[in-house]
Amino acid sequence: MPCLIGLVLLGMPRLALFLLWLLGGGYLARAFESALWPILGFFFLPVTTLAFAYAFNTLQPSGAVPDLGWLLVAVGLLIDLGLFGGGWRSKRN
Repeated sequence: MPCLIGLVLLGMPRLALFLLWLLGGGYLARAFESALWPILGFFFLPVTTLAFAYAFNTLQPSGAVPDLGWLLVAVGLLIDLGLFGGGWRSKRN
């Protein structure tokens, strides 16, 4: 069941960010000092924003991002860039 939820969230990262903001109880606010970064992340890099919030809040209790968290953020960035590249490629054809 958790894998299914993860796949759905990867398929709809903007919906996941919106629900996390709405129902998360400050989950995004703890990870980001300003509300500007989650808003920009919602429009431009939603998977990366989700990965950073997860790495900041869950992987290490002290509020710092560990090395594994930065790896997770890098994978999120590659997913976001792949989504942009796929759309550009299909537009070109």
